[in-house]
Amino acid sequence: MTGAAPLRPIFRYILGILTITGYAPPRMLISGLNWGQAVVFIQPATPKIYPMTVSRIVFAPETTAAPDTCIICGLGSLGQYCVVNLKNFGIRVTGIDLYRPKHWEVSQLDTLLDQLLEDDARKTEVLERAGVAQARAVLAVTENERVNIQIAFAARLLNPKVRLVVRSAKQNLTQLLGQELTDFVAYEPTQLSAVPFTLAALGEEIIGFFRLEGQLFQVHRRVIAPQDPWANSRSLYELYSRSRKVLSYQSSTRPALPEELYLFRWDPETLAYPGDTLITVELQSASSFNPVATATPATAKVSGWQWQKWLRWEHWRERLGEWWEKGGTHRVALVVAGLMVTLLLSGTLLYDLYYPDLNFPDTFYTTMILLLGGYGDVFGGLERFDLPLPWWLRLLSLGLSLTGIAFTGVIYALLTEKLLATQFQFLQRRPPVPTQGHVVIVGLGRVGRQIATLLQEFRQPLAVITSLEVGNEVLPQVPIFSGTTATLLPRVNLATAKSIVTVTDDELENLEVALMTRESNAQSQVVIRTFDPMFSDNVRRLFPFAQVLCANEIAAEAFAAAAFGENVLGLFRLDGRTILVVEYEIEAGDTLDGLILAQVSYGYGVVPVYYHSAQEQTTKTMPSDDVRLQPGDQLIVLATSRGVQRVELGERLPPRHQVQVQKAMNKDAIFYGGNVIAQVTGFDLKSARHVMERLPSTLPEPIYRHQAQRLVRELAKAQVTSRLVPPSRA
Repeated sequence: MTGAAPLRPIFRYILGILTITGYAPPRMLISGLNWGQAVVFIQPATPKIYPMTVSRIVFAPETTAAPDTCIICGLGSLGQYCVVNLKNFGIRVTGIDLYRPKHWEVSQLDTLLDQLLEDDARKTEVLERAGVAQARAVLAVTENERVNIQIAFAARLLNPKVRLVVRSAKQNLTQLLGQELTDFVAYEPTQLSAVPFTLAALGEEIIGFFRLEGQLFQVHRRVIAPQDPWANSRSLYELYSRSRKVLSYQSSTRPALPEELYLFRWDPETLAYPGDTLITVELQSASSFNPVATATPATAKVSGWQWQKWLRWEHWRERLGEWWEKGGTHRVALVVAGLMVTLLLSGTLLYDLYYPDLNFPDTFYTTMILLLGGYGDVFGGLERFDLPLPWWLRLLSLGLSLTGIAFTGVIYALLTEKLLATQFQFLQRRPPVPTQGHVVIVGLGRVGRQIATLLQEFRQPLAVITSLEVGNEVLPQVPIFSGTTATLLPRVNLATAKSIVTVTDDELENLEVALMTRESNAQSQVVIRTFDPMFSDNVRRLFPFAQVLCANEIAAEAFAAAAFGENVLGLFRLDGRTILVVEYEIEAGDTLDGLILAQVSYGYGVVPVYYHSAQEQTTKTMPSDDVRLQPGDQLIVLATSRGVQRVELGERLPPRHQVQVQKAMNKDAIFYGGNVIAQVTGFDLKSARHVMERLPSTLPEPIYRHQAQRLVRELAKAQVTSRLVPPSRA
């Protein structure tokens, strides 16, 4: 990420010439150059398929280099959606596939591609023709994981600096490859899309969740009720805390804003009124329910000296105490084992004392044979009566044999009980269908299983219908029905279901199930999985009651964002938009270096939720706007693909608000006021002191509205009077 230096004079000169010659107002397409530079292409104002909304113009440095290129290997459904998303970033896209698709899922996709090669992407000469040497990223998104890995290897050999984004479900392999190969990430569309399907099925307050460094974050939708403690009493800025941030606010009396995420388009001093809708991201407490981990936990390393704990009496006493506390058969087993060991040691000692000529192993084995019921094996021969064996020792030997037989019977009984319990566990029947408030999943493929697993972890009752035969080991705690969907729907209490998620591989079957659900239960949430974008749009328009989600369309945004070197940790859907959880590693000279988080948040339209300082080795969740980013820091934000694009191109919205500092109550207020200005605005302390020494005065530079309003509040706490100057007056 490197910022683009503006060339305003050159652009104005070009614009003036175009105006004089009567040229129609052009449309500006932004295209990344060499990790963040940008070039402006001027085209006639004719409509295109991939409209790109630019909130303001970004000026590009003068350069003759070719724009950045991303190479997409595999033009299936996922590959086509990746093309659309990457073109929205304004860069060149080259597509490679063995054969030109006969039917484009995305209409007129071939017109979006700058180059289309019909060949094997694993061949080095094909990648060279595609321009891999100058490419920014290679996306290997075919349906064959082996082919994707081979493409990644070939691309890396030709260009050691190219970014590799691979479609693969082999988590262990891709994790190992990521450790060995720099700029390598791998995603599985099924796993990325399962979370939006799950959250759509829940249909409640929780509309998203993700995990960062073992901490759970949840995104909530909250409609303010009249009895809500926030109603008519709390301003929006007062809802911010160390565990909560406001993502968006929608008034019940005003129309929805058209912005992509309408982040920070609201007044932070607005009161929350009944009927208003708030979207917040909240850090859950350690005791809160843990829905799902986003990464596989690392296996703990076993120390080479760990075996020594078995030699310590404290360890054995602890283990025996745990067994005794379990009670039942565990206590019986402990008592039997203790008596057997006692009798074995006693018999061995007595035989060793009475027959000193016998060595210790002989006496030990003799006692062991007696305990196993082998009295006849020891004393069975007639010649044995001539041995000088006292009657009490012979009687003791008989007692050992009888006791051993009894204890052997107890051991057999315990083993039989264990085997029977295991057998009944295998034969255990699935639970009955919930009577109401449950989720019905139709289709138990990879997406269906992921959704069912997530819903189970949310403790959501559910039932599953599938056309496949499944074993008892698959989701054993879930009622599963195999057969024809139409005949099985009445058996899952569809009329009282909370929602139904139909995720089969047949779009028409998914639509059919949705319509049948509508007839039986008009109040339930209906979630439909689709593949074709035209079909998806038509279903959304004709059947607004259904939530239509295309798995590849959702996952493609994560793949496209990953092509820009950002690590996408997760995603969720918010009002029809995909929100990405993106991780940034701050580098010297990039578009985030040296900024405070207020400038990042309000300038780029993203929400920082996690910050790690490389210098201080400290971590902050929901970090303050005052934090300044330095090289080596780690920042995780919530952003749309447009927000990621802004950060990549350095397209930061200009600050437009001013604050007039009017007067200070005393000298201490002047001193503390300077500190507050420097802290909130990010200005150097000398400039802040200069403002406070020449009252009344305004800030040397404009700032963002949220910053300005916060500065006024903080200055008031320091006994300094100030006011916000609207943009028109500033």
